[in-house]
Amino acid sequence: MPKPGRSNTPKPAASGDRAAHFPAIEKKYGKPVSHWLRMLAELGDAKYPEQIALLRERHEFSQAHANALVMYVRGSTSSKRFATPADYFASVGPIKAKTIRAVIAAIRKKHPHLELVMAWNVPMLRDGDRYVFGISASTGHLLIAPWDAEVLKSLSAKLKAYEVNKKTVKIPIDWKVDAALLDAMIRPQLSIGGAAKESSARKSSRKSARKSTR
Repeated sequence: MPKPGRSNTPKPAASGDRAAHFPAIEKKYGKPVSHWLRMLAELGDAKYPEQIALLRERHEFSQAHANALVMYVRGSTSSKRFATPADYFASVGPIKAKTIRAVIAAIRKKHPHLELVMAWNVPMLRDGDRYVFGISASTGHLLIAPWDAEVLKSLSAKLKAYEVNKKTVKIPIDWKVDAALLDAMIRPQLSIGGAAKESSARKSSRKSARKSTR
């Protein structure tokens, strides 16, 4: 998963199209994309590290921009591997998928306005234009991550039983979902707009409940 932080994080191109980076590359580095593609092509059968080094070390490209060009030249025109969360769940096996679904369901039960999307090829929960939670599957564990490094610091006492990195928390693939802990990760991050949406959703739910009892 990408690095969390307090600043708003721009969404990746919805299509995963590597060419979506091209306008920014031309603007930042002062030459048409065709120039860089031709330069990479002149390396012949060079491996990925050598191609990346050409752009990063000689021309001061960022990793994201260098990767977009190199992968494009290597025939990968899109970084998108999963079109939907369901595609992702199907790829990780039934136990992991069940736990991931349960984690997401526990969060959205309390915060129904949060949108489940795919970003960086993992399931993410989004509050408006901000990502607030991500979850990914590894071989023997899952990783959960709030999009605010300060949140993990503030929850250090509650996370003593877990292996915590600067950005993620490792949980078992058959984790018994701790809804209170997940809520503690999410709640500090909700924007004013998101909180308003959540409040509106709850009011609407209460109105529907009252009508159904009449």
